[in-house]
Amino acid sequence: MTSASPPAPPVKDHGRAGRNLPAAITSAVVLLALIGGTLYFWKTAFMFVVAAAVVVAIWELHRGFLAKGIDLPEQPLMLGGVVMVVVAYFYGAPALVTATAVSALVIMLWLLRRGVNGYVMNSTASVFTLIYVPFLGSFVALMLAEGGATDFDRWDDGVKGVVTFVLVTIASDIGGYVAGVLFGKHPMAPVISPKKSWEGFAGSLVFCVVVGWALVVYMLDGAWWVGVALGLIAVVMATLGDLCESVMKRDLGIKDMSQVIPGHGGLMDRLDSLLATIAPIWLLLHYAVF
Repeated sequence: MTSASPPAPPVKDHGRAGRNLPAAITSAVVLLALIGGTLYFWKTAFMFVVAAAVVVAIWELHRGFLAKGIDLPEQPLMLGGVVMVVVAYFYGAPALVTATAVSALVIMLWLLRRGVNGYVMNSTASVFTLIYVPFLGSFVALMLAEGGATDFDRWDDGVKGVVTFVLVTIASDIGGYVAGVLFGKHPMAPVISPKKSWEGFAGSLVFCVVVGWALVVYMLDGAWWVGVALGLIAVVMATLGDLCESVMKRDLGIKDMSQVIPGHGGLMDRLDSLLATIAPIWLLLHYAVF
């Protein structure tokens, strides 16, 4: 008579939250402390955080794309991404455009070493990754440089702009999460992201507009309508960024890009909204506030 096999360990149910909330909150606090600490003590050090995030995000995308047989050239992508962040911070938007073009050309030349098979697929995915991660991420450097790339002022326009961008994007996530958990009944895109609801989007909208208005008026000394516009831009772009990354993961057949952030999954699972919002927010603040 054989003994029965031990039962499989139960899968922990995180309820409607869909995540390990204590781990997620702890990770978020640590990341925010890292961002806040570098911005406060020496804002140029924040560029190391941005560059490191670019490198990790490229590693995650390389790992995820392999599920479909797409092999990104990590080394030139990472090097080009870091260079793009640095030149954007010290030399501005024209230098960023030039560095992006040169990086794309170098990557395509690099892939020639692999031969003909898969060249179009790998080079297309590589240029997509270059634009999606380091190019969009470099707008954070452009934002921070609004107060001067070598200025040690702990509360200049660049620092305030980055804080505004981060907080209004977080407001979108928090508003959508709370409203979605409490009231979510009507799925926004059930095939792409089943847990994202129209009620959650409404919560994101309210949070973003209120936080955007308050930050622009009381921290940036800007007009109230700029704050409202900032909130509207943030909620739309953050939602689109989240949906686009969800589509990517479903197409690749993976749940999370990695597990480097406890309670959140991969870094790209947190950067999706930030990457989508930074460029239009920088554009708005650059011409309407700074």
